[in-house]
Amino acid sequence: MKRNYNILILMLLLAFASCSFTTKTFSDPNKDKLLIQAITYVLERGHFDPKEINDEFSIEVYSDYLEQIDPLKQYFYESDIKEFEQYKTEIDDQLKALDISFFNLTHERLMQRIEEAKVIYKEVLDTPFDYSVDEVFNSDYEALDFVSSKKEMKERWRQRLKYTNLANYDDLINAQESADENDDVEKKSLEEIEVASRKETLKTIDIYYNDYIDDMERKDWFVVFINAITQEFDPHTTYFAPEDKEVFNQGMSGKLEGIGARLQKRMDNIKIVELISGGPAWRGKELEVGDIIQKVRQEDEKEAVSIIGMRIDDAIKLIKGPKGTNVYLTVKKVDGTIEVIKITRDIVELEETHAKSSIVTKNDKRFGVINLPKFYADFEDYQKLNAASDVKKEIERLKEEGMEGLVLDLRGNGGGSLQTVVEMAGLFIEQGPIVQVRSTDEPKEVLKDTDKSIVWDGPLVILVNEFSASASEILAAAMQDYKRAIVIGSKQTYGKGTVQSFFDLNRMVRNYKDGDLGALKVTRQKYYRINGGSVQLEGVKSDVIVPDRYSFMDIGEKDQENPLGWDEIDAAEFSFWEGYFDYDTTIKKSIERMKDNSQLKLIEENAKWVKTRMDEKQHPLNYSKYKSQLDLNEEEAKQFDEISNYQTNLTFESLPYEKRLFEKDTVLKDKRIRWHESLSKDVYMEEALNVLEDLKMSYSIKKVATVKD
Repeated sequence: MKRNYNILILMLLLAFASCSFTTKTFSDPNKDKLLIQAITYVLERGHFDPKEINDEFSIEVYSDYLEQIDPLKQYFYESDIKEFEQYKTEIDDQLKALDISFFNLTHERLMQRIEEAKVIYKEVLDTPFDYSVDEVFNSDYEALDFVSSKKEMKERWRQRLKYTNLANYDDLINAQESADENDDVEKKSLEEIEVASRKETLKTIDIYYNDYIDDMERKDWFVVFINAITQEFDPHTTYFAPEDKEVFNQGMSGKLEGIGARLQKRMDNIKIVELISGGPAWRGKELEVGDIIQKVRQEDEKEAVSIIGMRIDDAIKLIKGPKGTNVYLTVKKVDGTIEVIKITRDIVELEETHAKSSIVTKNDKRFGVINLPKFYADFEDYQKLNAASDVKKEIERLKEEGMEGLVLDLRGNGGGSLQTVVEMAGLFIEQGPIVQVRSTDEPKEVLKDTDKSIVWDGPLVILVNEFSASASEILAAAMQDYKRAIVIGSKQTYGKGTVQSFFDLNRMVRNYKDGDLGALKVTRQKYYRINGGSVQLEGVKSDVIVPDRYSFMDIGEKDQENPLGWDEIDAAEFSFWEGYFDYDTTIKKSIERMKDNSQLKLIEENAKWVKTRMDEKQHPLNYSKYKSQLDLNEEEAKQFDEISNYQTNLTFESLPYEKRLFEKDTVLKDKRIRWHESLSKDVYMEEALNVLEDLKMSYSIKKVATVKD
């Protein structure tokens, strides 16, 4: 794969040189125009499925860019939009002419409207809110029209701020009601509480504008515009400004400082999409994937800052911080309840995403579990660190402990190194194709395992979920196609069937001496199963489908903007695994077991309930109704308490080499205890072990039958 990437770089550099692509191209050279030229050049020649930059493309960029800079429709007026619309089909022509008039107009107008908004929100928060009035706030911003007058704009701000303020109002009432009579708490009237809540909301918004919006420079807004262009090609093609590139490189280096959570913005919400194993958020057990962070408070501040509607970069700046400091997050939980969670920031060691294993005994049989959160590799020294070698070591250690079956847990594994996944698949088969890769207008390349040795030839189960993506999908698909493993998990995995490459734009431009141009991550290839099908959009469909709390959420590739489509190519030549295990019968038995599993039925009901709560767009601004809805949500959520109380009769333990490490590393010991406790409550792991046991028995039965024959 690296060979193809280097060839592409060379071709582009030669093409650039032949076009005399230098800063002298411009009579009035500036970075904005240079970026436009460099990025559009790479996109048109380097993207797997380049789009024609035409009027249709222009309309899409126009719409997506405005949605990104004014998602809540709280800045621009209908008159602004009418003025902008003259450029609706002109952006493509402007890009070709290196003309940024559309960006200049929208940016200048946005700066003007932001200054006006500062006046509006102060006026709104200077007037008492009447929470006895029956009115409703609509959070379906996509369905809203742009306002036509300042009166309408002020009303839009009033409704949103009234809704935002409700949480502060409710918090202050609850604090007063829960205060002990002996506490030195001044009793306030509802009118006084309402005044105090507005002051708190005003401080929060002032902090947001003064510390974040005002700190954004023109270049920061230009990056937003650039990415509105790049992401029309697909959701994974992204421009990284110089400072963003440094942050990315820091993350790849192995250490991050913060709470250990990955965030994603959906509309105006900042949602947790991953907890890094071993990080502060993971250790605290309170945050979980799917939670929405509404406010952030620093330990040295009294007021929390609302991050609803905030740019994700600004939200991250608030949440991350030096090791040892505390941050308080107001979180809307997956079940709809609101909690304030304290997290002590720490150094997040990304090596915690490395492979780890455990042994478990079930009915006198010993089974192994390997958890792999990522297909990692050190590309500077691949032999020093890669996931395939580490998994091989763990398998050998588990075999020494008498392992009779293996569960490979890829839940939440977002992918990683393609070379690593090909090598890892080779641990379970003798040899053969693992994945097919295709670039635009080039013959397909079949990546094969050529090592005839097999590290594990026994029963194998792979656990996946909706967050298993990319390399995880390659491995699960290959093992499924070979009938080498049984895949248990969600209806389908994430569905990311594309491969990206990084282009350092500084290498593309000669004679540029005015700073760093950043980098462009471009989708260069698609990969396909050995049976010819793509995992793009469709993912890998589990052999045994089990519901989880994310079953009804829009979190896959198919739910992103502008994903590439599904297709298929010719199958590679391969033969099914020649084993004695009865996969078909084992799968049928597991499906039957799952139908009657009360824990899974409860999880599915919870997933449906959560989806219903998340889809609610109409919110009462009458406090009594608001409070009643909160109380109802909390009461309904109680029916799902049993989910977290579930307990198997399985006991997991670390391998001898780790137990020796525990004597000096108590932190590692604590992490493993936490992991084992989690596994002992895991209904999916329980079923994976049931399937291993069935496979083991089917092997014995088939072997006896073969001998008799």
